Amino acid sequence: MKKKEFIIQDLLSKIYQKQFPNGKLPDQRALAETYHVSRYTIQEAIKNLNEIGIIKVVQGSGMYVYENLQNNPLIFNSLTRTPYKRISSKMISINKEKSTPEEEQIFQLGRSEDIWTFQRVRVVDYKIEQIEVSKMPVSLFPNLNQVHIEHSIQEYVQSLGYNISHYITSYSPTAVTKNQAELLLCKKGTPAMKITNRCLLDDGRVYEYSELTAIDYTCTYITPFDKETHKSRQS
Repeated sequence: MKKKEFIIQDLLSKIYQKQFPNGKLPDQRALAETYHVSRYTIQEAIKNLNEIGIIKVVQGSGMYVYENLQNNPLIFNSLTRTPYKRISSKMISINKEKSTPEEEQIFQLGRSEDIWTFQRVRVVDYKIEQIEVSKMPVSLFPNLNQVHIEHSIQEYVQSLGYNISHYITSYSPTAVTKNQAELLLCKKGTPAMKITNRCLLDDGRVYEYSELTAIDYTCTYITPFDKETHKSRQS
């Protein structure tokens, strides 16, 4: 594990253990001495924690943990912890096709309804890190176009008056194919993460199904212990 990543995870652990009195972190010099790294490495770690909403930096006062953080589950990955201004999307293709039986099952559609299928790449700090293939029902999004795809699908969905509820996400290891390698500028067979998402509205409808292939992917989960779930699994 890179030193910066270790520091991020160690500080997260200490934050959730409430080891910082009044929620105030030691200054950068003290942290650099504690972890035996340069102040630059500390600054990069603090920058990441600030970007994902864990701590706030108050000029002239110090670094503080956001209130009530310990009570909330936290999930962040190498993309979601990056500010939107450093992420861009480029559409590769978009097609309107008749739904397959599997798509009809996912979106609870009638037989042979129209489905959008689009492919885009996600670019972080000018480097292509993810390839995404997504499907959305035309009945919900008749005017989907390149502008929406290259901006924010979430903003587009909400602009139409839909309320996004939650996501069901699964992860599995994979290897980059020849076509994917050409887009990602890496070797065929490079290890990658396959991330499958079902995106739901508050009325229970699935509005998007996507499969992402990501390289250099990391993900951290911090979740409360559920005593009842633990007990039920033992029965």
